[in-house]
Amino acid sequence: MTLSVRNNYFRSGIALSLLALVVTLSLSFTIFPAYPELGAAATRSAGVFQSLVSHFFPATPYVSFVTMICSVLYAFITMILIYYFFEKTQSPEILFFAFFVVSFAFETLRVMAPLRAVNDLPSVYLVISSRVLLFARFFGIFSLFAASIYAAGLGEQKQGSIVFIIAIATLIIALGVPIDGLAWDSSLTMIYGYASMLKMVEVGIVLISMLSFFISAYTRGSREYIFIGIGSLMVFWGRAVLLSADTWITPLPGLLLLVGGTWIICVQLHRVYLWF
Repeated sequence: MTLSVRNNYFRSGIALSLLALVVTLSLSFTIFPAYPELGAAATRSAGVFQSLVSHFFPATPYVSFVTMICSVLYAFITMILIYYFFEKTQSPEILFFAFFVVSFAFETLRVMAPLRAVNDLPSVYLVISSRVLLFARFFGIFSLFAASIYAAGLGEQKQGSIVFIIAIATLIIALGVPIDGLAWDSSLTMIYGYASMLKMVEVGIVLISMLSFFISAYTRGSREYIFIGIGSLMVFWGRAVLLSADTWITPLPGLLLLVGGTWIICVQLHRVYLWF
């Protein structure tokens, strides 16, 4: 894939993130009245950090809106920085990490739950938007895994094929998982089946990705990949904490992990390819 084509992907990611930010902000005043009602009917969101804080802090319905804004802002700002610093740098890993970043822009689809409550929309809209969100989340995780494969030495000419394979695999998951259109958790994510199994899949993929980066550090003689592997674990746990947050104490640790891991990955990747 040429730099020109790859940079077009970056520009598209910036535009998509900006659109998501505008949509989320423009709907904010419309959907705010529905949050208390939705919060009262929600089950507590799951997660390792959530299981700890949920015993001490009650769920706050407006936290989900804050995490949506943080997610979309993260995607928008990070894509601008990736485009600026990697515009002329040939790095196959950064393309797939950019896909991971852009997947956060789709978190704006969580506005469908309060939007449905305000406008009395059919539940089918919630199911459709939830499948798109599920697709985006797993596409991002699989893209992070693909970045680690390229670090291990996969040829650059296979990028288009890898993107296609990721899209098909993610589509199978998004269409095959049952989704309850009338139930949601406190992060305003619809309840879907096989949740525990899919969480285990995510954890397994990220651990393999981290291991792949560590192996790349040995085979390529570049210690930067050790830090990239650590960064990949940080962005995963930051993502998990941020997207499941339902108390005011939770978003900040998640965002710090996410931003810190992103900074490590981008800086170290830029060092690896700086003199190529």
